[in-house]
Amino acid sequence: MPPAPDISATAPDPSAPDPATLMSHHILHAFEVALNKLRQDIVAMASLTQESLSNAVRGLLERDSDLCNKVIADDDLVDRLEIQVDRDSLDIIMKFSPVATDLRRVLWTMKVGQQLERVADEAVNIARRARAMNQHPALPETAFIQPVHELASGMLRDAIHAFINADIKMALAMEQRDEALDNAHAQLIQGLIKRSGEDADHIGEYVDIMFIVRFLERVGDHAVNIAEDIVYSESAYDIRHGGERPRLEAPARFS
Repeated sequence: MPPAPDISATAPDPSAPDPATLMSHHILHAFEVALNKLRQDIVAMASLTQESLSNAVRGLLERDSDLCNKVIADDDLVDRLEIQVDRDSLDIIMKFSPVATDLRRVLWTMKVGQQLERVADEAVNIARRARAMNQHPALPETAFIQPVHELASGMLRDAIHAFINADIKMALAMEQRDEALDNAHAQLIQGLIKRSGEDADHIGEYVDIMFIVRFLERVGDHAVNIAEDIVYSESAYDIRHGGERPRLEAPARFS
C-alpha cells in the first residue's frame, strides 16, 4: 500500500503575503511614482516660467532685447511641458482610476500646469512690449514697474512653494496679497495716465508701460488661481468666488 501523500507539503504557508495585497501595494507604488514624475514636470515648468518672467522684466529695465528674444523662444518649451503634463495626467487617470483625494491631486496638478503656461504667456507679452520700447529712448518711468513686478513674482514664487509643499496656510494668504498687488497696479496706472497727459510726445511708450503693468497684475491672478487649486486639492474646500475657507485647525473635508 503506497504511503499517504504529505498534505503539509502542498498546504499554503499562512505566513506568506497575500497575492492580492502584494498587487495592491504594487499598484499604489506605481501610482505614487507616476504622480511624483508629474509633479517633477510641474516643478521644471515652474522654474522655466519664473525665469522667463524675470528675463522679460530685466529685458525692459536693462534694455536688453536679447533677453526679450530668449523669453519668446523659451515659450515653446513651456508649451511642450504643458502638453506633457496633460498627457501624463490623463494616462494616470486611465491607468489607475484614482478617486477622491488622489483624483483631485492629479486633476489640480494639471490645472497648475495650465496656470503656469498662462504666466509664461504674460512673460512673452511683456517681452514683446519691452523689445519695442527698447527701440526708443529710455523713459525714467519704466523703473516704476519694479515694485509691481516684485509683488507679482513673489506671489508666483510662493504659490509654487505652496504647491510643492502642499502648504494650505501659504495658499490661503495669497488672496490678501493679491489685494496689495491690485492697489499697486491701480495707483501706477493712474500715475502713468497723468504723466502721459503731460508728455504727449511719449504717449506710446506710456501705453506700453501700462500694458506691462497689467500683464504683471495678471501674473498675480494666476498665482491666486494656483493657490485656490492647492486648497481644493488638499482639503476639498472650493474657495473660489468667496467660497467657504477651511479652518487650519480643523480636519480637511475629504470627499
